[in-house]
Amino acid sequence: MAHILQVGVGSGGMPVLDMLCRDRHIDRVTLVEPDVYKSHNCERHPFPPSAVGRPKGEVAAEWLKERRPDLEVRALLVNLMAPEAQGEIERAAGEADLGVCAVDNEPAKYHWDAMMRRAGKPWTLGEVLSGGIGGFIHWFVPGGPCYGCVASFLKRSVTVEKPKAPDYSQPGGVVAETTVPASMACVQTIAGLHALVTLKLLGDPAGYAPGFTSLLLTLERVPDVFDDAFRPFRFRVPRLPDCLVCRAGPELSSPEELDVALDQALARLGDA
Repeated sequence: MAHILQVGVGSGGMPVLDMLCRDRHIDRVTLVEPDVYKSHNCERHPFPPSAVGRPKGEVAAEWLKERRPDLEVRALLVNLMAPEAQGEIERAAGEADLGVCAVDNEPAKYHWDAMMRRAGKPWTLGEVLSGGIGGFIHWFVPGGPCYGCVASFLKRSVTVEKPKAPDYSQPGGVVAETTVPASMACVQTIAGLHALVTLKLLGDPAGYAPGFTSLLLTLERVPDVFDDAFRPFRFRVPRLPDCLVCRAGPELSSPEELDVALDQALARLGDA
């Protein structure tokens, strides 16, 4: 039997969690989610409108218990990166068999990666690209490449967005931008792959070998980005000896030093 620790039960995290917890090999779940369910969430979540105003983690726990009364579920209604919550979350990571990351915040992903590596536990991550044109599935194991290795490698190897040309007609002016959210069909597709990889890794963490570290699945043909829809790309990312996040070096002596190192790594990756 297995214990899953998951951060994020939003529109992308809840489908993954729902699919994972229907597997009888999982008997315990710990959730980390600080957000409140809001009215605009209703069209992209399985929760009913009557749940508006309640903590998402609490509603998610009830959703799971309704489908798996035997499942032990604990919801930590805290921010993953809140200093006062670190002890409780670290203890949950130490008790879990595997972690699932379902957040779209980059600093949170690096924070999660560092925590899971300290705990010596495998974990998975699913990412839906803007507009639902495709998505990534990544899996990580102790001693393998960290999230920094993967993010740095993919940033150099894969272009999924073209920078917009500056508007020289209005120098210094504000340019309105529209963000098109991914459809639930796109989210569910990537969530299904995320859940499948997670279950396979959970079943054999030492011997799991799907032939990739990161999987990119295109869902649409986008000129200058993806030539074909529904095309998989497999990336085998090694642990980078010069990774700014996990390379061997002097041990950081305080959380403040870790924050500084993380900020420097994010800045350098942004310039790659």
